[in-house]
Amino acid sequence: MSDGSPTTVLSAQGLHGSLGDPLMEVMNFLNEVTSRYPQAISFGPGRPYEGLFEVERIGSYLDAYKRYLSEEQGRTPDEVRTLLFQYGRTNGQIHELVARALRNDEGIEAAPESLVVTVGCQEGMFIVLRALFADPSDVLLVSSPCYVGITGAARLLDIETAHVPDGENGADPEVLRRTVADLRAAGKRPRAFYVVPDFSNPTGTCLPLTTRQQLLELAEEEDLLLLEDNPYGFFTRTGTGLPTLKALDTRQRVIYLGSFAKTCFPGARVGYVVADQLVQAADGSRTLLADELSKIKGMVTVNTPALSQAVIGGMLLTHDFRLREANKPAADFYQENLAVLLDSLERLLPPERREAAGIHWNSPEGGFFLTLTLPVPADNALLEESAREHGVIWTPMSYFYPDGGGGRYQMRLSLSYLTPDQVAEGARRLVGLLERSCV
Repeated sequence: MSDGSPTTVLSAQGLHGSLGDPLMEVMNFLNEVTSRYPQAISFGPGRPYEGLFEVERIGSYLDAYKRYLSEEQGRTPDEVRTLLFQYGRTNGQIHELVARALRNDEGIEAAPESLVVTVGCQEGMFIVLRALFADPSDVLLVSSPCYVGITGAARLLDIETAHVPDGENGADPEVLRRTVADLRAAGKRPRAFYVVPDFSNPTGTCLPLTTRQQLLELAEEEDLLLLEDNPYGFFTRTGTGLPTLKALDTRQRVIYLGSFAKTCFPGARVGYVVADQLVQAADGSRTLLADELSKIKGMVTVNTPALSQAVIGGMLLTHDFRLREANKPAADFYQENLAVLLDSLERLLPPERREAAGIHWNSPEGGFFLTLTLPVPADNALLEESAREHGVIWTPMSYFYPDGGGGRYQMRLSLSYLTPDQVAEGARRLVGLLERSCV
């Protein structure tokens, strides 16, 4: 008779090595601190502000999509029921609607059949990496610092990564070129470069237009693919923003990773991949990369939930396939938060004080994040003190350096999950920490 104790104990050494990788634990400490100090103001989460969501709109979006199926597509009631309740097309049901939105919002001309609708952008990253990286010599290049989702996916797939240090405005094409050359000299094959051109997580930097063009030229010259991730492009002061790499792409060098997490709502878990590259088989026949990705997706999630797609599809229909316009209230909200944060820091730490102390920060034109640099380590110990003594939480930038070699003296501040009043109070508390630790 069992006494309630586990009878099977697995050896950690017998599990996949990624489970013991520090990369897989980077956010755990932040989550623990947040749970222990629930009254602290947190600049940690990169989530959208929940006050912008309207629960009652979900039903109206679903109704809009049902009308589209019956009135525009001529579906019978039985067909509508099947589309909403059954397993669906692996590549997705709303691919045509997403393609129309991409044309209106981003100037991206993507054939609907080149899209794969995914379970969030994270699944898109996973299936793209699995498809592209076939040989042990294949290497994924990533910016340093970098969003941990892509490096985590690579680690789970045993894909080697090479880290390309960012310049002041993000990715530096010349540093990327040198990294490619070094890898080739070592017998490696640089396969793709992951980049977030617009207000990247974690730095908030935005690539200039000339840099975007240089990256595309480099990709063509070096036979490199660009994995473009664009979650924050709508949230800019100007309202229009710079063209995406994919909109500038004339040679199918860019695989575009998209998501409706920030522009609609993350709970739907709907993303997409634009994969319009051709794949040639040994017999000379050709297919779209999107169709190859579909094979992998079918073995991972089978398909993206039909109800989630229906709600996002209804949102696209309701807003005439123009999410940039629909997101203007959200963009204005985040811009106000950004202005409040920058103004508060400037007022509480005027130039002479912060320069004497060795404190400085960047001033992004949009997005959710900015980077603050200190003269002392912005590590877990300082974060613990910050939460306990000053009631404010932030993210150590060292979490975002996949090579473990940077960000020791920097913190990421996320402004998206708070009200303007909370941002102002959080800045006041943060400056209290800085005055005690740095000034």
